[in-house]
Amino acid sequence: MKILSLLFFSSVVCAAAVTDCHTHGENVYCIDQDGDEVQVILTATPTGALPAQYTGCHSYGEERYCVDPDGNDVQILEVGESTHAADDDDDHGSESSASEEEENGQELDCHFHAGVEHCVGVESEESGSSAATCGIQTRDYDVPLRIGTLFVVLVTSGIGVFIPLILAKLPSASLNTWISIVIKQLGTGVILATAFIHLYTHANLMFTNDCLGELEYEATTSAIVMAGVFLSFLTEYIGHRIIFARSSSRSSPQPTETVSEVSKAASPEQPRVQEHATLVQLGHHHGSPLDPTNPNTKLPVIVMEAGVIFHSILIGLTLVVAGDSLYRTLLVVIIFHQFFEGLALGARIALLPGRLFPNKVFMAGVFAGITPIGMAIGLGALHSFNGNERSTLLALGTLNALSAGILVWVGVVDMWARDWVIEGGDLMNAPIRRVLVGGISLIAGMALMGLLGKWA
Repeated sequence: MKILSLLFFSSVVCAAAVTDCHTHGENVYCIDQDGDEVQVILTATPTGALPAQYTGCHSYGEERYCVDPDGNDVQILEVGESTHAADDDDDHGSESSASEEEENGQELDCHFHAGVEHCVGVESEESGSSAATCGIQTRDYDVPLRIGTLFVVLVTSGIGVFIPLILAKLPSASLNTWISIVIKQLGTGVILATAFIHLYTHANLMFTNDCLGELEYEATTSAIVMAGVFLSFLTEYIGHRIIFARSSSRSSPQPTETVSEVSKAASPEQPRVQEHATLVQLGHHHGSPLDPTNPNTKLPVIVMEAGVIFHSILIGLTLVVAGDSLYRTLLVVIIFHQFFEGLALGARIALLPGRLFPNKVFMAGVFAGITPIGMAIGLGALHSFNGNERSTLLALGTLNALSAGILVWVGVVDMWARDWVIEGGDLMNAPIRRVLVGGISLIAGMALMGLLGKWA
């Protein structure tokens, strides 16, 4: 039966053979009749010595096969050619197939996370990283387009951050209140989603990148995020202690003694209650050192802006170095991202005491300009930036994780908890209509920014 099969295939196409068979690593290569090197895809590990040649070569459609000494078909490939039949059997074929699919954009969903291309749709990378995939990637860059969109991002960021400052000047107190609730809670949701979905995800992708290698400490991302939370807490705690100490030293002692005497006469436990209220009010908006008439509100907003700035400059840098194939899609996502993040920051800047000029405008202007600055840096390093270089991955991962920690503290403590569950918060004892509007706005901010996390 094997003899008849050999005769049949030879008569259908040709009686050619591939000869001078040899191995490169675990792969088998031979020389065809044209003198070109071809790869032999074995369906099973050969027993005994490697055959010197494979005969009875024939074709099935566009695929070529030869016959081994046992009468089994083996597929013959040009060097660099991919095959679906051999993907599960040969590492060399798997690398070629995956590489070709990436280059042709087929079957893979590729997008950029913080400037590093991330493709899904491949079950695994059996061969791991290689110098080719971890080196500088050759991509098409439309420089005039990037220069033009730099100004688009500048304008969009400016509109987002300055809108709350302008709306705060509306003459209608009732309308101003409703707008303030919507923008503040929408901004809270945006900051929370930015921290957990964007920054934490980006940092984790950096630290789990194959080009970085395996980290000895698997919880690196979470540890740096926790450090960011702690640094934010420490900054605000020390700042509030300094502010409280200065405020106490400037106060007059006589009224304090009078109030104390009256309190002691009324109730022996009243002084403890008053002391507790004073400390709690450090974190509230109403009748406290953090009231809009008191400059202490600037500290948590500065901490918030620091986290946003770290994030924004990285966004600008890594947006520019993304390839043209995905640049337009990523640009649209970044524009919405910066607009919503600008609303979140602008809503908190608008609550600061004092006039619009110069402090509020300066803080808003820094946010509006920081992403374009990052884009300008990216343009300067367009052809030398390697998002898969070890030092770059460590730097991007650390900055993203720290920014995530800062925004987790700001979003959960300074924004979410302070408005909803800490005594004196805007929505803690608010009418049910305001609570519903605030809650819907909070969820909308989370959902919108969370959705953008699919692309950026």
